[in-house]
Amino acid sequence: MSRFSKMERWQQTLAIVFLTQLFSAIGFSIVFPFLPLYVEELDSTTGMNVEILAGLVISAQAFTMMLAAPIWGALADRRGRKMMVVRASFGGAVTLALMAFVQSSEQLILLRAVQGLITGTVAAASALVAAETPRERIGLSLGTLQVALWAGVAAGPLIGGILADAFGYRLPFIITAVLLVIAGALAWIGVRENFRPIPGPERPGMVAEWRRVVSRKGIVPTFNVRFITGIGRTVFTPIIPLFVASLMTSEEGVATTTGLITGIAAATGTAGAMLLGKMGDNIGHRRILIGSAVAMAAFHLPQVWATTVWQLLILQTMAGFVSGGITAAPSALLAQYTPSGEEGSVYGLDNSVTSAARAIAPLIGSAFAVWFGMRSTLALATALFLLTAVLAHIQLPRAIPRPEAQESPGYAAR
Repeated sequence: MSRFSKMERWQQTLAIVFLTQLFSAIGFSIVFPFLPLYVEELDSTTGMNVEILAGLVISAQAFTMMLAAPIWGALADRRGRKMMVVRASFGGAVTLALMAFVQSSEQLILLRAVQGLITGTVAAASALVAAETPRERIGLSLGTLQVALWAGVAAGPLIGGILADAFGYRLPFIITAVLLVIAGALAWIGVRENFRPIPGPERPGMVAEWRRVVSRKGIVPTFNVRFITGIGRTVFTPIIPLFVASLMTSEEGVATTTGLITGIAAATGTAGAMLLGKMGDNIGHRRILIGSAVAMAAFHLPQVWATTVWQLLILQTMAGFVSGGITAAPSALLAQYTPSGEEGSVYGLDNSVTSAARAIAPLIGSAFAVWFGMRSTLALATALFLLTAVLAHIQLPRAIPRPEAQESPGYAAR
């Protein structure tokens, strides 16, 4: 008998969804390095300048995902979380494949907006794993998913850059579509979900369900923390290439150096998510979140005065590790605050909050860089992480609240 068949069912689900998450993360992040360059290559039917179009192509997907994620999450509680993983993967495959054939920047922006409406693989995978995993192992499981996500985000841009340089900007979209088809097929064939929907008359409407979710103790404070850390983690993102260039004596190799810094930070984040997620199962995810937020502030503040690329690389690497705790701990806390049967709704709302942060953070970072200089974005990130630690200490429950029914009718007992 294979090692896989000897695993418990929740472990089998985690293993398959790990691969699904990895392929999806690689696929979606392949296009990151050259999206603005692809926009520049395409014609514009409206005559807008490249900078505006490049900003729209990035923010359009985050904005529409912010709107759609809660709806998909509520549907997951009604139709099954596995179905949402498959839907997001196959829907993304079709959308990304079409992007390879666009003829204008506006067409690309439209498809990016559609992508945000119909994808959301991270939230779907989190809801599925949270629903299948025993509560005492939730930190390890969701931390493992973060490993897949961060590993994919670390590898995808490097793969995308190589493909784009060798074959042009269109082929990577086809490669992404293939990876997403593989991800969807893995979930469709391999996952055996233990899902039993609540009968229609007993299931509240979507709005009522969202109200019930946010009324649970600890949920809204966790969303607040997620939003603030989401801005803190991405506010510096659009500034990194310019900041790296300012630290180098020559413009040659700026893109490679930037990719090295972001890639190493993402790689250490995979280790941090796994180790800190497992540690949170033992000492509490609230403590991990507070400690990680303080550490993030401590590693970002010295970057304000960085004068060499090596200083930035070391500090970004250390920040990358503790950022694994910043991302994994809120996911684990949401699982602990939520009874079985509501995972889809809570992670759909969580994805909406994350998308909102991703939509506005680049705008805030760019504005600060223009008004106060590039280094001010690092100071802003430091302040946001300190604010996170304070809010988590004050607002998050010290003991895990137990909802009235940990096993709702919508989910069979584990």
